[in-house]
Amino acid sequence: MSARIYQRPKNAMQSGKARTDDWVLEFEQSEARRADPLMGWTGSGDTQAQVSLNFPSKEAAQEYAAKHGIAARVHKTPAKSLKLQAYADNFR
Repeated sequence: MSARIYQRPKNAMQSGKARTDDWVLEFEQSEARRADPLMGWTGSGDTQAQVSLNFPSKEAAQEYAAKHGIAARVHKTPAKSLKLQAYADNFR
């Protein structure tokens, strides 16, 4: 059983930064998805892929994974870069 640990990104549809300090542990799929012949929906028998655990820190998520024998990879949070631009730049 493997998982990935990452910091929740900012919602692109809103300007707020709520819950961006949380760290998430998500299990990776162990079984390929397949199309249902009747409805056409995709799914699999892997229920672990639906589980998402939230933690207050990266260390807490790593401790949980180690305690339960989960091979977890930590994805680094990308550096935030601001594009400083004046409104007048739209008319140049």
